[in-house]
Amino acid sequence: MSKPEIFITFRVTQQEKDLLKLYCEQEARNQTEVLRELIRSLNRRIKKPSDL
Repeated sequence: MSKPEIFITFRVTQQEKDLLKLYCEQEARNQTEVLRELIRSLNRRIKKPSDL
């Protein structure tokens, strides 16, 4: 896997931040790992032209 080169910054509510923190603690993973996995999972949710 290639080395990440791009930073993404976005705002969340305190409730969203707390939820992410709780999930990370529960899974014993850091926020970067969890968010990368979420982004990668989007590939399965993208509709292919044949699905339209």
